[in-house]
Parts: sequence; structure tokens; C-alpha cells
Amino acid sequence: MDQSAQFFDPSNTEAAKLREQVAMATLDELLDYLLLQGGSIGILDATNSTLKRRQMIVERIKARDDKLGIIFIESICNDKDLLEANMRLKLSGPDYRDKDPNQSLEDFRRRVHAYEKAYTPLGEWEEKNDLQYIQMINVGQKIIQYRLRGFLSGGIASYLASFNLSPRQIWITRHGVSVDNEAGKLGGDSELTERGHIFGHDLYEFMTQKRKEWLYEQTARTMNSSFPPLPGDHTPPYPEINRELNEKNFCIWTSMMKRSVETAEYFEADEDYDVKNWEMLNELNAGNFEGMTYKDIEERHPEEYKKRQNDKLNYIYPGVGGEGYLQVISRMRDMVREIERITDHLLVIGHRSVCRVLMAYFMDFTQQDIADMDVPLGMVFAIEPKPYGIQFHAYRYNEETRQFNELPDYKPQRISSKTMS
Repeated sequence: MDQSAQFFDPSNTEAAKLREQVAMATLDELLDYLLLQGGSIGILDATNSTLKRRQMIVERIKARDDKLGIIFIESICNDKDLLEANMRLKLSGPDYRDKDPNQSLEDFRRRVHAYEKAYTPLGEWEEKNDLQYIQMINVGQKIIQYRLRGFLSGGIASYLASFNLSPRQIWITRHGVSVDNEAGKLGGDSELTERGHIFGHDLYEFMTQKRKEWLYEQTARTMNSSFPPLPGDHTPPYPEINRELNEKNFCIWTSMMKRSVETAEYFEADEDYDVKNWEMLNELNAGNFEGMTYKDIEERHPEEYKKRQNDKLNYIYPGVGGEGYLQVISRMRDMVREIERITDHLLVIGHRSVCRVLMAYFMDFTQQDIADMDVPLGMVFAIEPKPYGIQFHAYRYNEETRQFNELPDYKPQRISSKTMS
């Protein structure tokens, strides 16, 4: 199929008809998912830049079920650096990959011009018909929202306001070995063992080295990049890539618990790191079972033991302050939004439940996977947001060599659902 600018010209009636057919067929599939297959949320990702297209979409949806909520989201870009970044992304995509870069750039500009000829921004018609909409300008520099109703619409607006394209790394690990870890006890607030303190030191050395490597790689890519991008140029299309990378801060987030705070002690002593302690990152509270081992629970409270073993995700520990995974997910919602918002590098030194929630979010696992995700002590996970997903690396700490070894084929996985941890 012709994907050149001519295909997107509004005066090309044959192509316009084909585009409408494809758009409506895709929308019908989406509506089938929502109405027939138990779906809750559907996203129609298309260039719905004409008033006629949006009217067709609304009519199609209401014809199937007039109770479905509709919200339009428009991304407007008029920043020169952002526009170049977007063009770099498009020219590296499937429509133009391995084609002459200069010809591709000219064709893409003609495509944009074709869209502009028929473009009608969100506004008057949507407001007249009481339709919810959000306009995001220059990736969150400015947000315009109209008639947002309900929790979900507000959550979308909040997420878009936090969203950024800054190149950064998000590191996730658990604290070093604690006294209670060695005793097999749940919860508590014990201090690190000597092994735990050594891990904290080696983690600091490892992160400092990785921070230098990242800066070197990004700087080299920037110096070797060109616009339009040459074939094989995979420079990330970030607008900030041309700015001073040395200014990027590195944050260390811990919980308020001793074993997490102590693991960060070497970062705390270095002014090049910004260390913060967050109560929201505390380990899942085991209520009346704090300080017990799983064997203790099985022997003294066999019914509770079975209940948690059979449904770990929904189980809540009995007693004052007792939590379950759903409570941890709820209290970490603002933490995740803050991670999305910041443009700095970040290392989270957390606990098993906290790391499971964060890994599930960034790795796109389902809620059902969270409670059984394998996140052992000594593992360090690196997540680097990219335009079409993430880049993931995993490292395992070797106590004998005191080195972190990369595991190139590592994939996060679930442990047996019948284990208690």
C-alpha cells in the first residue's frame, strides 16, 4: 500500500475513502472488545484531526451503546526541538526505514502539510455536544481540559500532566540482607547485617559506574547523530538530547525502614546523589503476623495461612495496620505518578512487595502477576523508557566477587503461586 504523502492528501478521494474504512473497521473491533468481550477501556489511536472523522466516531459509538463514555485527547506540538524529535521518530519507523533520509524528510513534511489542510482542533463542536476532551501541548507544558467527569478521566489528565520524554534510567532493587531476613521473619524494622552493609557499598560503586557509562553513551550518540537521521541511526528522539546531559540529577528513594535507609548510606554521604525517604515505599504490613516466620503462621494460624496461599493478591493480614497487595498498589499510585513525572535518574531501594508493584507496572504485567513475581535479594533491574516501550536490563549481585553481573536473557517471571513469600 502506498504510504507516501499523496495517500494522506485530503483531495485524494479514493485514499480518503480507504482510510475511513480502515478507521471504522478498527473502531468496530474496539467496540466488540468493550461490549462483547468484557473490556473496560478502549483506545482508538488514529489521526482523528478532521471534524468529519470525529463526528463519525461519536455516531458509531452511540449507535452501538449510547452509555459508553467518550474522551478525545489531542497532542499539539509547536516546539522546534519537539518537532524535530517527532520527525526523527517517524523517519526511523516502518514507513521510512531504510529509505533515503532526505527524500523521507521531504515526504513526511508533505504528509504533515496534507493533514494541516483539513485539520480542525478540538473545541467548539466538542463543547457544543458536551464531549470530554484534553489537549496536551508540547508534551505536558500546557494542558487544556473540558468537562472531565469521573475518576478515570481525572486520572488520564493527571497522567498526561506527569508524562515526559526525558532520557533517564529507573533502577529498582531490594535492600541488603537484614537481621530479620536471615531469621526468615516477616516485616519488622531490623537493621542490616554485615552482608547487607557490604551490598550497600557495592551497589553505590556499581550505580556510580553505570551513571558514568550512561552519560558517555548518550553524549557519543548525540555527537554522532544527524538530521534527518541516516540509515542505522537509532539516536533516541528526545528533545532534551541536545541539552546539557551533565545536569541530570540522580535520585535515590528508600522507604522509612532501617534496612532500606541503611542500604543507601553510601549514597547519602555523596553530594552527587539526592536521597529521599518515603513512607509510601514501606514494606507490606503483616499486621498481627509481623515478626513471625511463615512456618510460625502455618502452625499457629493454619486457616489464615491457607487463605493467603490460595489468594495472595486479595488477602489482607489481620490486625491493626495489616495490609495486602491491593493496599500496597493503592498507596503507591502517587509514587508511580511521581516516577513518571521526574526527569532525573532514579534508584528505588525498596522491599519485595514494593518492587513487585513497580516491576509489574513498568514491565506491563497484569495485576494477577504482582503477588507472585520473583524479585529476590541481590537483583538490580534497570528500566529505560523509550518511545515504543522500554529497554530492560537485569543484574545479579555475586557476594564472592562483589560484582554485579548482567543477565542478558533474564525475563521477570512468576514463582509458584503456592509459595507464601
